[in-house]
Amino acid sequence: MDNRNKKENKPTVKKEEYAVVLDYLSRGYVKSDMSKFGGKPIAQAIGTEQFTLLELAPKNGVDLEIQDQVYIGKGKRDKIYRVLGKLDYENLTATARIELDYSIRDIVEDNEDKFVEFFNTADSVSTRMHSLELIPGIGKKYMWDIIKAREQKPFESFEDISERLPTLADPAAMIVNRVKQELDTTKPKRGKNKYYLFTQPPRAARRR
Repeated sequence: MDNRNKKENKPTVKKEEYAVVLDYLSRGYVKSDMSKFGGKPIAQAIGTEQFTLLELAPKNGVDLEIQDQVYIGKGKRDKIYRVLGKLDYENLTATARIELDYSIRDIVEDNEDKFVEFFNTADSVSTRMHSLELIPGIGKKYMWDIIKAREQKPFESFEDISERLPTLADPAAMIVNRVKQELDTTKPKRGKNKYYLFTQPPRAARRR
């Protein structure tokens, strides 16, 4: 039983098929040491499946716009020539960091059913910690309020959650804040921060 629960709590590793452009640098990075692809057009983007931060190279003659959604999966791509690799949060440009909040919010709202299901099915991540408690703003009391409410009737939408539990006025914003915490590599991953609910953990973290 314990082993099965641990397996269920691990995020499924998926490859991103679509990404949202956070910043587009038509002449590459200002600092040549920012990337081995210096001097060439580059986009910083976030995947729509597991919020993976990525560097993308556009096709020749293609100009990208901030907040463009682009296909990066297998097969023919209309705008992206190559996925250059994953990007660390600390290497995001100032523009990308500003756009990150809006993009995460849009992704969460576009996938409302997925995140409402989290509130309906979230389980413990350890003997002392419930995954609901990893969401900023949810402590023991609110955790039990959510569990009792979903036992009576599963939540149907973010609006349903906030109407039945007024203390959770903006469930989508709570998810957004958790995603941002998971993406932020500038802070130590200790305590609640060591868990990954919605993003892919670094390879070192996956081996724990």
